[in-house]
Amino acid sequence: MLEVREPAVAGRFYPSSPRELLAAVEGFLEAAPRRTDASPKAVIAPHAGYVYSGPIAGSALASWVPEADQIERVVLLGPAHHLPVRGLALPGVDEFETPLGPVPVDAELATQVGDLPQVGVSRAAHAPEHCLEVELPFLQVLLGRFSILPLLVGDATPGEVAEVLERVWGGPETRIVISSDLSHYLEYSQARAVDERTAEEVLALRSPISPGQACGAGAINGLLVAALDRGLTASLLDLRSSGDTAGDRSQVVGYGAFAFVETV
Repeated sequence: MLEVREPAVAGRFYPSSPRELLAAVEGFLEAAPRRTDASPKAVIAPHAGYVYSGPIAGSALASWVPEADQIERVVLLGPAHHLPVRGLALPGVDEFETPLGPVPVDAELATQVGDLPQVGVSRAAHAPEHCLEVELPFLQVLLGRFSILPLLVGDATPGEVAEVLERVWGGPETRIVISSDLSHYLEYSQARAVDERTAEEVLALRSPISPGQACGAGAINGLLVAALDRGLTASLLDLRSSGDTAGDRSQVVGYGAFAFVETV
């Protein structure tokens, strides 16, 4: 019998109705600018409620449209918001469920990283976590059939995260999503300034990014190490905040969409 991780934030972060969810995600993807250069190996995408960050997540994931039919596996990394995690945590389940249906966890990839000392299993950490779940409907609409390697990043060094990414790097059939928001609860203009500096550092592949700059700093820093080792180049696809989308501007959350392209 399959072990299934049930949706934790359907009806709160995104619509629980399959029809409404499909329409929302399709709208975000269709509104995103189309890239004409190479399809990225990895993207950074935000993970707030869709009314706030959906357009920016669309900007990130629409970059895979030209090669969507090639993508079979997606490695998903994001921060553990609810429970402490030492290293990186697998979910210990066979599938993640969303209102659009099940997404299988890639058992082969999980085995490839499962023997690393920094990788463990925590169903408890994954059960309430939104950061990976909110990316799945975008991937389901974009890719159709695919598998995932979902990992929550806690107390892990950039090198430990990069080692995991190297184990599962693969070819064009395997892509990476780093799920992270940027600054949190700053005034609009202050948040914009902080996020612009963070974007400059990401584009330069310069780490470490601090947790104050991005809640997914642990995963981002690991990607930046791997990107340097692999010769990836980064580009900025979108940089906005909740003050631009659906919130007031006295306290905003920043969102960035970044693409990392293999140059050789």
